[in-house]
Amino acid sequence: MQLNKKQEELCHTNKTDFSDLKALFLNCTLKKSPELSHTQGLIDISKMIMEKNGVSVEVLRPVDFDIAYGVWGDMTEHGWDKDDWPKIYEKVKAANILVLGTPIWLGEKSSICTKVIERLYANSGDLNEQGQYAYYGRVGGVLITGNEDGAKHCAMNILYSLQHLGYVIPPQADAAWLGEAGPGPSYLDEGSGGPENDFTNRNTTFMTWNLMHLARMIKDHGGIPAHGNQRSEWDAGCRFDFENPDYR
Repeated sequence: MQLNKKQEELCHTNKTDFSDLKALFLNCTLKKSPELSHTQGLIDISKMIMEKNGVSVEVLRPVDFDIAYGVWGDMTEHGWDKDDWPKIYEKVKAANILVLGTPIWLGEKSSICTKVIERLYANSGDLNEQGQYAYYGRVGGVLITGNEDGAKHCAMNILYSLQHLGYVIPPQADAAWLGEAGPGPSYLDEGSGGPENDFTNRNTTFMTWNLMHLARMIKDHGGIPAHGNQRSEWDAGCRFDFENPDYR
């Protein structure tokens, strides 16, 4: 994979310093590494733009980890023998930018993506140093690939979920590539036209720069102002026999 001429030009002419930002891509493919992931192909475009502008980037495939089902931060405390989610959550907390990537199956995001969002939700009651929910001050986006309709449906669902948990969603925070409906070529297959698709490249580029710009703005301003949004100031939802607001 490589950037096109316009993408390279935008990186070359950038004057903003993003070198203190960190980004985490969670590729919710159903394929374990090192099997070819078409979603990874689209992720690589965004990743290259970020890296060329100094952002520290890490890409993980949740399917490579032993992530338990559940809506608690560490499911080994709730009957599971093993749970790798707490390790991934530490990386989530360290990232200014989170991008979820997913294929489309039956018009929906992958089952792995659903599990990741459930586990993000499990930690959403954690508080930061200002008494806000843990994900405040971070930005989120989504990348989608598939050979069937549903890209906008998946993006709506994922971006709603991220903002509900506390992420800030910039303009044009999603991008997708959809091949011809049916058993045709996927994004990285020879002759698919995926990596050359100008519409997908444009939206992926816009998403990436908007994520970086907004993350820069939020970090420079010390996060989201802590007034009127501090969970620590409210008792609503608290019960002595349950942890912090539980609508799960």
